[in-house]
Amino acid sequence: MNELPLTVKRSVELLGLCLLGLLVVLGNSIVMPLLMAFFMSVVLLPIYRKLRKKRIPEVLAIVLSILCLAILVGLIVYFLSTQIGIMVRDFPQIKANVNNHLTSLSNWISRLTHYSTKEQIQIINEQNNKLMDFAGSFLSTTAGSVSSVLVFVGLLPIYIFLMMFYKNLLLRFIFMWFKPEDHKKVEDSMRETENIIKSYLVGLLIQVTYMTILLGGILMIIGIKHALLIGVIFAILNLIPYIGALFGNIIAVLLTLSSSNELWPVITVLLVIAGVQFLDNNILMPRIVGSKVRINALGTLVGVFVGGLLAGVSGMFLSLPTIAVLKVIFDRTESFKQWGVLLGDEKPENSPMTTPELRSTSDEVQHELKEESSKKPL
Repeated sequence: MNELPLTVKRSVELLGLCLLGLLVVLGNSIVMPLLMAFFMSVVLLPIYRKLRKKRIPEVLAIVLSILCLAILVGLIVYFLSTQIGIMVRDFPQIKANVNNHLTSLSNWISRLTHYSTKEQIQIINEQNNKLMDFAGSFLSTTAGSVSSVLVFVGLLPIYIFLMMFYKNLLLRFIFMWFKPEDHKKVEDSMRETENIIKSYLVGLLIQVTYMTILLGGILMIIGIKHALLIGVIFAILNLIPYIGALFGNIIAVLLTLSSSNELWPVITVLLVIAGVQFLDNNILMPRIVGSKVRINALGTLVGVFVGGLLAGVSGMFLSLPTIAVLKVIFDRTESFKQWGVLLGDEKPENSPMTTPELRSTSDEVQHELKEESSKKPL
């Protein structure tokens, strides 16, 4: 049988990507819980295996593993709710501080422009009417979003249970797609995928813990109100690469402004966040996750935006582990190696225009580039 021309192969690959994106958009409510359940079930596998070694029945071992996950999530939700409850009790003071800041802002605008306070209020009222009209349509969308979140949360433990229960069946299904001579590569890919998912997601849990303690603890010592709430919100949003940190800074500034009449706490919070982030990015996180997940910044940023566009916030959270898994598969598939190179962080020092060896897809060249990349500081 004649092999397909290269242009046809590339066209099929691009068409496949488009169809995959369309599938995620149309089946978002099905695909995202399945993807989340897959990652969670991989993380729970070590607990499940330990329970099975103690001769605990399979179904009970799966249920106990899911129960451990539910307890962890429950503790996080309880911590968040208590911190929000503390902020709600301070609402009268927050309202007074916000009014003071708005008055100062209004006076500053009056000095800077020709708009008086009365004219500013008139403009605000006009915009407020438009906002109320928008709120009506937004509430119906929000109700749909809340219901979809409830469905997501309800389906997740069921999917995790079924994936763990039928894991051997799913593995057999995957192996049957490939020729027997390729089974070793498939096995290696699945083992590395499991290691990457476990190290990355467990690393993220550790990251959220120490960032909450570090950031919240330092701000509490300095005397910033709602320090722990700022810490936990920033730590969770920081899970979204690049974009999350920006929103985390904005929310931290707004929370600090609402709890103080002065500007020095805002500057202090921003400086502490910058210091903790530097410590996290350059010292702590590389040692926790290691060099197993090496995705270049361009691939990460584009992946976050594409994930958000296709599947909303859940897509942004899951974008990086998904890209890491795809890279493992691409690196071990001869026809998709160029996609693995595109996503990877193995940047060559020389240009392929002047060094023809770099145009090759051979494993030797890729291994050399990985060694060079691992010697560079993260």
